Amino acid sequence: MAARGRPRTFDPDTALRQALDVFWERGYEGTSINDLAQAMGIASASIYACFGSKQDLFRKVMALYGSTSGEPPRRALREEPTARAAIHAMLRATADQITRSDAPHYCMLILAAPTGAVENHAIREFLADRRRGMLDTVRERLARGVADGDLTVAPDGLDAMARYYTTVVQGLSLQARDGADRAELEAVVTCAMAAWDTLTSTPSPR
Repeated sequence: MAARGRPRTFDPDTALRQALDVFWERGYEGTSINDLAQAMGIASASIYACFGSKQDLFRKVMALYGSTSGEPPRRALREEPTARAAIHAMLRATADQITRSDAPHYCMLILAAPTGAVENHAIREFLADRRRGMLDTVRERLARGVADGDLTVAPDGLDAMARYYTTVVQGLSLQARDGADRAELEAVVTCAMAAWDTLTSTPSPR
C-alpha cells in the first residue's frame, strides 16, 4: 500500500530552532507566519501541518528555549550547595546568557511577550505563568535553604525575598536589551548580593 501524504522534506528540530531565532529577534507580535516560513525554509502550510498555529509553535519554541538558554540559571539554583550561592550563581548565569555574542541580548521569557492585541491574551498569560513558575522556583530554593539551616529569614520575608531576586533577573534582561554589557550587569549582581545580609537578618526584638 502506498504511504499517504507527502513525506517531510525538512527536519522539525532544525526548523524549531530556526523559529526560535526569529521569535527571539522579533518578539511574538513582531513575527509573522511569512517571517517564520522564510526563516525555516518551508511553506506556511507545512508550519501549520507540523507545529499547529503560530501560538502552538511559539509554545514549542519556549519549551526549547527553556531547555537551552533558560537552563543555566535553573541549574544554578538546583546544584549550588547553599541558598546564597544558588541565588548568586543564578544571577551570574542570567547575565552570561543575556550577553552572549550569538543571541539577542534579552530573556525571551521576559521581553518576547505580546503587549496589545486582544487575540494575543493567551500568549501573554502563558508567558506570565512561566514567569510565575520562575518565582516559585526561586522561592522553593530559598525555602530549601531555610530547611537546610543555611538561611535565616522571617517567614513573611521569604516571598518578598524571592520576588526581589526574581525582579533583579527581569531587570538584568531590560538592562542588557538597552545596551548594558556583561561587566555592567556584574555590578548589578554585586549590588543585589550586597543586600543579602539585610534581607536575611533577623530583626531585633522591640
